[in-house]
Amino acid sequence: MKLGRVMASAAVAALVVTTGLVVLSPGPAQAHGAMMAPGSRTYLCWRDGLSETGQIIPRNPACAAAVAHSGTTSLYNWFAVLRSDGAGRTSGFIPDGQACSGGTGGPYDFTGFNFARDDWPVTHLTSGATFRFDYNNWAKHPGTFSLYITRDSWSPTRPLAWSDLEPTPFSQVTNPQSVGGPGTNDGRYYWTGTLPSGKSGRHLIFSLWSRSDSTETFYGCSDVVFDGGNGEVTGIGNPPDPDPDPDPDPDPSDPGSCGAEYTVVSSWPGGFQGEVTVRAPADATLNRWMLHWSWPGGQTLTQAWNGRATSDGSFVTIDPESWNTSIPAGGTVKVGFLASGATVSALPGLMCMRG
Repeated sequence: MKLGRVMASAAVAALVVTTGLVVLSPGPAQAHGAMMAPGSRTYLCWRDGLSETGQIIPRNPACAAAVAHSGTTSLYNWFAVLRSDGAGRTSGFIPDGQACSGGTGGPYDFTGFNFARDDWPVTHLTSGATFRFDYNNWAKHPGTFSLYITRDSWSPTRPLAWSDLEPTPFSQVTNPQSVGGPGTNDGRYYWTGTLPSGKSGRHLIFSLWSRSDSTETFYGCSDVVFDGGNGEVTGIGNPPDPDPDPDPDPDPSDPGSCGAEYTVVSSWPGGFQGEVTVRAPADATLNRWMLHWSWPGGQTLTQAWNGRATSDGSFVTIDPESWNTSIPAGGTVKVGFLASGATVSALPGLMCMRG
């Protein structure tokens, strides 16, 4: 079959975080996102598991099985089903049965989302209808998005093989409009297209996003049922609004997001001390927060305080301590760190996101 390479042009990437969600994928330029409508397995399982405490605890049985296999990191990073070396490749690069996880060579284990089950969260659609497709834009980049539908012979009770997909995309768009983002729950690219005609019952929509400025490629699977629906979602505990922004021409800000400001405290040959101020929104308590940035030139984090730091190559994530997870409206928390290497005046991709 010909699931060929599609190209995407992109600008310098932003790196983002969301409700306890961290992006830690390799490479100097990063894009992040996944289908929101119809929702991908990782997106809808994340929605299913959201809780008031900030934990992600799946209730849907398929989501719970996927997390039991792949770990909770797969939901905290639901928008990172990617291969940095993908180069738009599908069949012949990713084995049959692993399309939904993008194989096994990405930064995280998403293999649990390949499970052949008929109880995944599902989006209800009408065959041949006009539909607005949404694709999350944690990092905004112009590009081409391609959507494929399964053949009528496909069954949700067996793993997806590349031969199960129709050979050409039923929807393909380059440089779609966007609204919101980066780093917001509802930020997205969006475009209007026609759903495949002549379809009924359960199917799977496979999404592919490839970029031209790097070989990074994103993969995703969205479970759908053609039963006369209009984007309604069933099977999750926190269903998204099927049309949260019917006229998304403006680019709204997200006043509820937390802020992050970086300053250099001191520096010396071969190292420096930095500080990031996390600021809660003026009108709401920040119940959970997380920081994320990337080093621009081989720096290494050696110590951090007032937060629990982890590193993955050039990417740094800082979670709150138990005692500063919650920040009152308008309040701040200062996170300090020591790093080796040349002093940086700005932290590329520095982002805070609220819980």
